[in-house]
Amino acid sequence: MINHEKITSIGALKKSGWKSKNIKTEIRDNLIRKWETGENPFPGIIGYEDSVVPDMERALLSKHNILLLGLRGQAKTRMARQLVSLLDDYIPVVSGSEIMDDPFNPISSFAKKQISQLGEDTPIHWVYRSERYGEKLATPDVSVADLIGDIDPIKAANLKLSFSDEQVIHYGIIPRSNRCIFVINELPDLQARIQVSLFNLLEEGDLQIRGFKLRLPLDIQFVFTANPEDYTNRGSIVTPLKDRIQSQILTHYPKSVEKSMAITEQESYSKDERKQKIEISDLIKRLIEQVAFEARNNEMVDKKSGVSARLTISASENAISSAERRALLNRELKTQVWISDLQGIIPSITGKVELVYEGEQEGPYQVAVHLLDKSIRSLFKQYFPDPDMLKKKKRSSNGKTENPYQSIIQWFDAGNHLHLFLDTKDEDKQHMLYKVSGLHALVKQQYPHISDLENALLMEFVLHGLSAHSMISKKMIEGKITFNDLMGSMLNLGNNPDDFREDDQEDF
Repeated sequence: MINHEKITSIGALKKSGWKSKNIKTEIRDNLIRKWETGENPFPGIIGYEDSVVPDMERALLSKHNILLLGLRGQAKTRMARQLVSLLDDYIPVVSGSEIMDDPFNPISSFAKKQISQLGEDTPIHWVYRSERYGEKLATPDVSVADLIGDIDPIKAANLKLSFSDEQVIHYGIIPRSNRCIFVINELPDLQARIQVSLFNLLEEGDLQIRGFKLRLPLDIQFVFTANPEDYTNRGSIVTPLKDRIQSQILTHYPKSVEKSMAITEQESYSKDERKQKIEISDLIKRLIEQVAFEARNNEMVDKKSGVSARLTISASENAISSAERRALLNRELKTQVWISDLQGIIPSITGKVELVYEGEQEGPYQVAVHLLDKSIRSLFKQYFPDPDMLKKKKRSSNGKTENPYQSIIQWFDAGNHLHLFLDTKDEDKQHMLYKVSGLHALVKQQYPHISDLENALLMEFVLHGLSAHSMISKKMIEGKITFNDLMGSMLNLGNNPDDFREDDQEDF
């Protein structure tokens, strides 16, 4: 193990036995070492174990530059940043070098001059691996000078040098990332003429700055990220550049609700005191994840834009915060996230989905409510008898099929209705739910061994599920959810929602 703190010159570095290697070899060797020690090279990356991660590892073993191609919120930048863990802890650099020259393989005129004058006394310093990561978001205003470099007239004047001297060059961000990992995010946003400037860097290692005939064999691990070019109107990756990137890896959204739940659990804000005070059931977690799955397949949402995993992360945080706010208002020490608390996730949905024309006409709020109802409808049949199948059986058996929801529907058909206020105490909400005839019995029959609080949550879920299947009606009115019979709701269509008597809550 080399003690880098005591090695401050090239001579001392030679005596230490340190050997230089290029960054792609360095990454390859450390990747193999992680496998040998049983360490995961990409911790915290969920859902890519059998797809993206193996492709990434093969590319790194092949010493390739990499293009991560996928829709937003698919952990592309996160994976690129994790490559830093595959670098050596420290590397030596010629002191004063702008481009982190390798003491044994200098490439800049400055480093070569220093070594020729000072020899083994040339000072060096050590750079930690976290400092060997560069990242640039591609925007239309990025110039060749930003990335590659340009002539600096002020430097030329101060040093009294002619513009033909290499020392007057001001290096851009890419040369300054020599011996580093360099990431360009959203590559299609880079203008085509700027992309062209990267050709020689990727293939021959040439730098073309103004009129200089300059060859700098830069040592860089390039990683690019982009949305599929067929899916964006902002720009595209020019074909010759794409041809020079050896590995193109396709990313994707989680393929199962379980994987999506694990990502949300890992990434969402959740302090210990919130976990102790707010209980969030598996049902609520699944409903939140289902919103994203529904959005990715909904005709009102632009599929080309994608639906980021950030939607479910934000929605989960908002759902817990809705329950936390209610508990604080009611001075409750402990509560759970109810189905009605999911009204609080609507702001997390409206800002995370791009709508097509029909969706814009409908409005972001209505689309978000629709997605939430679709999620409830999709999951309902996993917990309770499928109302759609019951309807089909009823038609095929001349109306003699037993309907487990009959007593609930009849209770509403008798003129009863139920107001569930969003800020109601847990005890009061349970009391109101038990007023609905047949509701408790249905849940208890399906789930006889669950707690009273879980039972109440499923009772509320049944009401939302029956509404999603158009068996009863549901309206969101000024901080409360009103359940009513379907026919009565249709007859009152167009009436002012405020016509509902506020004192009805005392009866139900």
